[in-house]
Parts: sequence; C-alpha cells; structure tokens
Amino acid sequence: MGKPKVESARQRLIALNPYIEVRTNHTVLTAENARQIASEYDILVDGTDNFPTRYLLNDLGVLTGKPFVYGSVFRYEGQVSVFDSRRGPCYRCLFPEPPPPESAPGCSEAGVFSVLPGTIGAFQATEVIKLALSSGEPLIGRSLLYDALEMSFEIVHLRKNPNCKICGKHPDITHLINYEALCSTPARGGAENLAGEGRDVYPLELAGRLRRGEGVELIDVRDPVEQQVSVIAGARSIPLEQILQRSSELDPDQEYVFFCRTAVSYTHLPSPRDRTRSRMPSSA
Repeated sequence: MGKPKVESARQRLIALNPYIEVRTNHTVLTAENARQIASEYDILVDGTDNFPTRYLLNDLGVLTGKPFVYGSVFRYEGQVSVFDSRRGPCYRCLFPEPPPPESAPGCSEAGVFSVLPGTIGAFQATEVIKLALSSGEPLIGRSLLYDALEMSFEIVHLRKNPNCKICGKHPDITHLINYEALCSTPARGGAENLAGEGRDVYPLELAGRLRRGEGVELIDVRDPVEQQVSVIAGARSIPLEQILQRSSELDPDQEYVFFCRTAVSYTHLPSPRDRTRSRMPSSA
C-alpha cells in the first residue's frame, strides 16, 4: 500500500489507544545502531523472523543489562522465555551460534499455523507487563513450550552456561556483531548471490515500471500451494527450491524481479552494465 509497516502499526496502535506514545524506527537493526535505538527502552521484545536479528537482540540485552522477551513459532508449536543474563541464562546459553543456512527449513517444509503468532505474542506481552510491574514470576530460567494441536503446555527449566560466549565467566563477545543473514533454504541464499549488488525496489515503483513497459520480468518463487492464494499476471513460476537448478533458464541480459510470500525478494539485473540486487515487500 506504499506505507512502511512501522507506520501502519503505529497508526493502528494509536487508533486502539490514543493515550499511548509510539515511536518508530524505519530502519534495519544493526550492530551500529542497536544501542542507540534501545537506549530509550527498558525491555527488549523479540518480534523477529530471522536468526541474525535474534542473536543481535540477545547480545544487546546482555551488554546493556536489559531483559529480552523471546518468542518463536514453528508449524503448530511455539516457545516463550525471558532471557536476562543478570538473573539467568541468555539465548546463547542454549544456542551458542546461529545455525547454518542449510539447517533452517523453508516455507514448504515449515509454515506456521495462522493463529499461533497471536497466541505467542499474547504470552510475550504478559511477560513484558510482569517485568514492567515487577509482578509475578517472569519466565527467567524457564521456557514455555506450547503445542496448539494438542493444546498442551510444558515448562522446561534452563541453566546458565558458565562457558557462554557472551554472558559466561570469560566472555569472548564484548561488542555487538552483525551476522550474515541466514535464509530459509540454501536456494534462497543462492538466489541472493545471483542478484549481485543494488538498491531497494518497492511495489509502487515496480508497478510504474511495468506500466511503462520497461521490460521487467517477474519470477514467482512461491510454491504451488502459496500460489493458490493469489497470482500476479504475467509472472513466471520457478519455485524457490528449484531456482538454482533452473538458473540456466534466465537470460543474462534480461532484468528480473524475484518475489515470494514473505517480506524480502530480490531483483536481478545480470547485465554487466547494470548488475544490481534489490529488496521489495511482497505484493502477493
């Protein structure tokens, strides 16, 4: 709709409660700006969908002494915890390093039960309120496991790792680090490598270029199930899992825009004169 998600979220929150103040940061969270952005806040909340940002948030919490309210979802299951290295373990105590790209499942293997993020988000909000009010027992040193299919809950007790690289007795990590972005499948990383370097492309700009007949070809990398939801007329279908194997089908002198269901896609301009990569919010 031509509006950043942070602004859309701010307007929605103000509509729900006009007495609150919402400050937005329309930027990518990085090691360079994370401390400055977080300096105004007491609690960090994990609303991420990727490992690099999650590890960055954890490290930020440890180095600044702020609690990190963690939430994750996978298929029909979710997890919630509060990582506060002053009183318990941090995320790295459980998972010292980000997983390799090939171990992270793609959309066709994973997917998320549609109501699950709202459920886990409500649990996270509960932990935030408890921390803000110093009330109850936050999930520090504990992880809540939720199975939506079985409608079951389980509490797992977590221990602090004395050899943790950031919150242990002799930490190796003493400053924030920018991690290489991990993607859902090796093919996704390969698609990004195909695309080279470049600039951002957003749906309104792309629509204008298509109307002007600038010769941009759309490549739909969604799987067949996702394509049943919606289609963009004229787009060629090459599912993400096949993109590397079928790369020979792409003309090196043709400009392509790759798009998927999620918020990041790539533009490929393979011409030696103008080789760029772009990111664009999904229009599907």
